[in-house]
Amino acid sequence: MDLRLLYCVHMGGSWFGKWGYEFFCGSYGVLKGIFEDTIETLSSLKLVNATQDLSASNAQLSSTFYATTCPNVSSIVRGVVEQARNNDARIGARLIRVHFHDCFVNGCDGSLLLDDSAPGGIQSEKNGNPNLSTGGYEVVDDIKTALENVCPGVVSCADILAIASQILVSLDGGPTWQVQLGRRDSRTANLAGTSGIPLGNETLDRISEKFRAVGLDDPTDLVALSGAHTFGRARCVAFRNRLFNFDGAGNPDPTIDPTYLQTLRQNCPQGGNGNALVDLDPTTADGFDNNYFTNLQNNRGLLTSDQVLFSTTGAKTVAIVNRFANSQTDFFDTFGQAMIKMGNIRPLTGNNGEIRSNCRRINSN
Repeated sequence: MDLRLLYCVHMGGSWFGKWGYEFFCGSYGVLKGIFEDTIETLSSLKLVNATQDLSASNAQLSSTFYATTCPNVSSIVRGVVEQARNNDARIGARLIRVHFHDCFVNGCDGSLLLDDSAPGGIQSEKNGNPNLSTGGYEVVDDIKTALENVCPGVVSCADILAIASQILVSLDGGPTWQVQLGRRDSRTANLAGTSGIPLGNETLDRISEKFRAVGLDDPTDLVALSGAHTFGRARCVAFRNRLFNFDGAGNPDPTIDPTYLQTLRQNCPQGGNGNALVDLDPTTADGFDNNYFTNLQNNRGLLTSDQVLFSTTGAKTVAIVNRFANSQTDFFDTFGQAMIKMGNIRPLTGNNGEIRSNCRRINSN
């Protein structure tokens, strides 16, 4: 019946009586008057814009998108990231962070990968405060070069981030999931939009607000994706206020375990090097597991944004942290699902955007 209504809107009138259809006979019991009133109502709507909006919000990605155009895409990406991982144990944490930050600004469109460009008017998102400590871009360049040598102009930079993130999580002991593909690359960046990226020093309410702003309304997704802090490092400057002057009165964050506090103060002394690095997970620094959540239970979350998941009284996130601490399988399954959801944030598909030949620049044509 939906298609019949749309046909009538397009043709400008009812097709009652055509092709042997009668009302109450082959038309789902709809009366002629109701049918024609509905056509008139639909005809008055701005359906072109509505259809475009629906297309943008419900774009369909597919795990088999490159099955015929670049069937070896995963193995090519794997070859590059395995080599990169041999040289840098942090590369998995680096690239999944880039993927995360990219998706939170205008959707998963590879816009974070763009460098400043005077001719294109690009103000790089890399200059936004949340992205100043991101890295791994050279590995993305290497992946892109390898793919262009085999499948030129086919695989987007946005998809490279999604594929590399999954492979590296798996290599570091974490789960696998079916990466959905078919994103295209943006031709613009949004430096101002980087303010929507969750920060390590924010409250649970503020972080939750930023997740909801991109359509991740379920606190389970927030907790699961935060679990990516089970590997990687953070700079002292990102959490030092918790160690010495959390409340503005010279006291540390009361939710930090006292023994852990002393360790952190030794690694990040007051007035010391703010760029010194500390493991996000003090137990298994480079492994992807559920120890992140047991750390939170023991008040050993490094960032404010980590510990608030467990220490915020009455928060729904507390039970989710306990769930994942009790079952690594539950965490792994939920993390994979949450990564798929995050990867579906406003992707460019179809004829929108482009497939960049160089992830740092928009195409010239």
